[in-house]
Amino acid sequence: MKQLVCITPGQLEYQNGQQPVVKENQSLLKIKRIGICGTDLHAYEGTQPFFNYPRILGHELAAEYVSGDAPGFTPGEAVTIIPYFNCGKCIACRSGKPNCCTSINVCGVHVDGGMREYLVVPSYSLLHGDGLSFDELALVEPLAIGAHGVRRAGVQPGEFVLVIGAGPIGLGIMEFARIAGGQVIAMDINEQRLNFCREKLQVAHTINAAADDVMKRLQEITSNDMPTVVIDATGSLKAINNAFQYMAHGARYVLVGLQKNEISFSHPEFHKREATLMSSRNATKEDFDLVIQSMKKGLVNPATYITHRVLFDNVKNEFASWLKPETGVIKAMVEL
Repeated sequence: MKQLVCITPGQLEYQNGQQPVVKENQSLLKIKRIGICGTDLHAYEGTQPFFNYPRILGHELAAEYVSGDAPGFTPGEAVTIIPYFNCGKCIACRSGKPNCCTSINVCGVHVDGGMREYLVVPSYSLLHGDGLSFDELALVEPLAIGAHGVRRAGVQPGEFVLVIGAGPIGLGIMEFARIAGGQVIAMDINEQRLNFCREKLQVAHTINAAADDVMKRLQEITSNDMPTVVIDATGSLKAINNAFQYMAHGARYVLVGLQKNEISFSHPEFHKREATLMSSRNATKEDFDLVIQSMKKGLVNPATYITHRVLFDNVKNEFASWLKPETGVIKAMVEL
């Protein structure tokens, strides 16, 4: 079995591995698509928290079910997975939050992922393809991250939602904030990505944080109220810290992006707003189900996100280029 291993930051290596053996409560999958995520790119450049090397990357997966003991699944059917393998026993799991299990193993981060021909997963992690294509199924997970962040924020119809970061996760947040009825404001420093927001997602309000007066633009858009929801999808310490000043009084600020350092903000400014600060980690089955149903209803067009395609045998040569803004990558899709 061919697999691609991230040996150390900046070093990928193809290896021959043994086809995994299926044990009780597990299922064997034949990988068909792998979406390249920011997590994969950050792991490659050495900036991803919670990460050890060597590691097989890949958690945005579409596959064929081969064998196992998953009830209701048949060999050859298209599937995807919830790639956050949890213990089922800790306080988070018992509280219905397996997405932040105290001993979570995220596929492709804490344990080896899907950048290989075959993968064994816990049978409970499987989701039926439900008629979606392999491309669509590989995009369910990143969109579920966005759906979860929006659900954490409790977006209400009509309120302004500032989404900072127009990468794949940020775009998913924008989509589900729109579906929830929010008025989306997209902010980024990359004008190409802001054009994507305007042209492909029909986002009415965009701000270039590198060129515009951000406070002035937010005041103009919101009639001086400022956004009642702010969601960070950058993982940039500077962007995260700056965004505290963008909140309306009574606003909710949700951190979907992740970075390694400490955040800091003015306590008086935060306190006087009676603001709420939340993190949003991974997603739950409820979010995955919402994404799948939204795709089937045509509320989200996942094909829009795929800007680059590459065969598995060419990933090693192409991977580093996806870190460069000039490449224009929104979502690179690996085909097996």
